[in-house]
Amino acid sequence: MSAPNPLANKQQAWSALFTEPMSELVQRYTASVGFDKRLAAADIEGSLAHARMLAAQKIIDERDLADIERGLAQVRAEIDAGTFSWKLELEDVHLNVEARLTELVGNAGKRLHTGRSRNDQVATDIRLWLRGEIDRLAALLVQMQRALVELAAGHTETVMPGFTHLQVAQPVSFAHHLLAYVEMFARDAERLADVRRRVNRLPLGAAALAGTSYPLDREHTARLLGFDGVCENSLDAVSDRDFAIEFSAFASIAMVHVSRLAEEIVLWMSQNFGFIDLADRYCTGSSIMPQKRNPDVAELARGKSGRVIGHLMGLLTLMKGQPLTYNKDNQEDKEPLFDTVDTLADTLRIMAEMVGGIVVKPEAMEHAARRGYATATDLADYLAKKGVPFRDAHEAVAHAVKVAMQRGVDLAELPMAELQALHRDIGDDVLEALTPRGSLRSRAVRGGTAPAQVQAQLERHRQRLA
Repeated sequence: MSAPNPLANKQQAWSALFTEPMSELVQRYTASVGFDKRLAAADIEGSLAHARMLAAQKIIDERDLADIERGLAQVRAEIDAGTFSWKLELEDVHLNVEARLTELVGNAGKRLHTGRSRNDQVATDIRLWLRGEIDRLAALLVQMQRALVELAAGHTETVMPGFTHLQVAQPVSFAHHLLAYVEMFARDAERLADVRRRVNRLPLGAAALAGTSYPLDREHTARLLGFDGVCENSLDAVSDRDFAIEFSAFASIAMVHVSRLAEEIVLWMSQNFGFIDLADRYCTGSSIMPQKRNPDVAELARGKSGRVIGHLMGLLTLMKGQPLTYNKDNQEDKEPLFDTVDTLADTLRIMAEMVGGIVVKPEAMEHAARRGYATATDLADYLAKKGVPFRDAHEAVAHAVKVAMQRGVDLAELPMAELQALHRDIGDDVLEALTPRGSLRSRAVRGGTAPAQVQAQLERHRQRLA
């Protein structure tokens, strides 16, 4: 026969101090088990490490440890099988797990909470869970970069217009354009690795706020759980959520990068650009216009960036007015954090798949590059290399562009006599400078759009992502 469970009644979960039970409305309002049960695996992992440390320190005996390990194994199995009975009156994942453990193993389950509080317990669980999600997101960032690199690999000499102010500026290769996003996502990965180092600190042992009188070995627990070290101040350990805020800041920046790429995909697919096509599986139709193929996946990815940024603002606001130490406000940290992780993970996965299915239309890209006098700077550079001060060359080419616009022709289509009127040293070699491909090849500075430089970028990224 199992021992009576002190957590079976919500009033007794606190102490005999209270003279009336919590109202049903307050139970519903304060309960978090509906969403924090996804921390169950982390809660069990943290509890096992805590119990093993307690046994190593002779705070509980080996029989208690064996019972706790056996009981938590059964709790884990019930949760995995979907047969675990979650009770609203037990408020959260932590009390639910402990209550079931005590039902299974009796007094050993009651001893598990020795030397800890839910304050340091929940802080530990969130860090454990988030660390695992960070590792999953790091892999998805690699997947996103690889998809872009593979698409870019076939287009080092595919000419497209580069834009500033969404106006045609200078010719670039499509590969060069894609690799700009690879650089962005690479920096996101660096930020995520930095966040992980600060997440990976153990709060357990801080107890409610002041530490504990039990001879805990916090470093032992940290080693068991794979933490890099412990939180050094017990007040800070239980009360701050800056690690969650920092993660949300990383996620917001990453989603901004996703959103910028998504916006370009939407533009490129539109009939006014016609640079790419998307596979049907990433598009939707219209309920009224049968000709429509809408890039809804890209549009949703763009829209979901606002959702993640909003969660960052919410977490900052949540923390800004809290005195030390733990306050119930911090229960509100989990849902935005969970949703941020889920949104970013789903978005990175589907964007990588969509990029892998892009069909490029090189002719449309090159035609667009020829429409906006994209080689005007190349003509100015050509003159400057002939000895014309660049500002004078800039002014002369502006007049040439005006003439070309009036005639409805490209700079390369102006008569040679008119081009030579700009400077006596202009020769037939100017025509190479005025072609989009000639412009591409001329930009051979490191990091430039010349095919050889882009190929070097591709190789660097391939080695980094291998």
